[in-house]
Amino acid sequence: MHTNLSVKEHLRELEEQLLQPHVRKMPERVAELLAEEFVEFGSLGCRYNKTQIIEALQSESSSRWSLSEFDVSLLAPDVALATYRAIQHTEPPLHSLRSSIWMLRDGHWKMVFHQSTVTNGEQ
Repeated sequence: MHTNLSVKEHLRELEEQLLQPHVRKMPERVAELLAEEFVEFGSLGCRYNKTQIIEALQSESSSRWSLSEFDVSLLAPDVALATYRAIQHTEPPLHSLRSSIWMLRDGHWKMVFHQSTVTNGEQ
């Protein structure tokens, strides 16, 4: 069983992986991290499933991302809510608030839900 701190560290590592351009271009790795029933509410108001996200990432332009204010709340022993701020280092930079729900299945954390909300970077 993970302690609260180790779950936070582990989920931060997984979220950071999903922001890495080379990982985003690896359908098999993204598929490992997302649950079959995965749903995303994107920053532009669209709803995506696992297949749609994997396909969309293949045509995404590569850019560097960073995250801050990362936190995790355990909702149940095998369910966690991760929240953070993300910056996509484009010109101009894109700021967003993000939340993900992760579930521990067969010893592996899988993302079941993700939401991104664009901000002006000052909030």
